[in-house]
Amino acid sequence: MTRSATAQPLISHHLLLCATPTKGKCCDPVDGSASWDALKRLVRELDLENPARAQGIVLRSKVDCLRVCEQGPVLLIWPDGIWYGGVSPERMDIILREHVLEGRPCQQWILKQTPLQPSLLGNEAVEASTQGRCSS
Repeated sequence: MTRSATAQPLISHHLLLCATPTKGKCCDPVDGSASWDALKRLVRELDLENPARAQGIVLRSKVDCLRVCEQGPVLLIWPDGIWYGGVSPERMDIILREHVLEGRPCQQWILKQTPLQPSLLGNEAVEASTQGRCSS
């Protein structure tokens, strides 16, 4: 399967931030909101949503809970499966520049790693798993 001019842009990373937990277990919602604002600003400043970006765009999603419930705000980066804890606005800047742009995870803030299996990332696996579904 090839990408056409109307196809969705290539996605390099998807960042999920537990930023405003309703139960307030993992972090103070004020701290989470500050980290979310930093993430939005940095994604724009670093031009990570540009569809012409050769490495692909970076998606960002604010989530209520990632079920870690400690050391928040928690940032999960896919497809790497790296979970960062205590992600302040200052740490967000470093993580985006070093991990997302340079490919060097920030070991000192990693809570855990749950990477996707490489076989699930190839086009063949995606095409095989979607055959016979979502007929138009």
